[in-house]
Amino acid sequence: QVQLAESGGGSVQAGGSLRLSCTRSAYPNYMAWFRQAPGKERVWVAQIYTNGDGSVTTYYDDSVMGRFTISQDNAKNTLLLQMSSLKPEDTAMYYCAAARPRSWVGRPLFSTEYHYWGQGTRVTVSS
Repeated sequence: QVQLAESGGGSVQAGGSLRLSCTRSAYPNYMAWFRQAPGKERVWVAQIYTNGDGSVTTYYDDSVMGRFTISQDNAKNTLLLQMSSLKPEDTAMYYCAAARPRSWVGRPLFSTEYHYWGQGTRVTVSS
């Protein structure tokens, strides 16, 4: 069982930045940030796979490419999402997710392939 807890959400004006954090109780090799806007389905925005040698592979949805950065602070057992150049359409509840240990599959995982979820942190971007 992996426990996840997000923090760092808030309200910001368009063009601003926020950094989301997700503390974790283990070291899953697949982790991700998802978001769910009001009335819409939950979608992934960034994923990170940690290889056996410690190197990582990252994936970004096209909507956040170049604006969001997913990373890990292993010393603090934390997954991070640095968000910049925020847009009103980034407004959503953001969730941290982790998968059970698995080998690299060469693609982002589907939401159904993530087994552990945090409670979410809300991000609101005003124009």
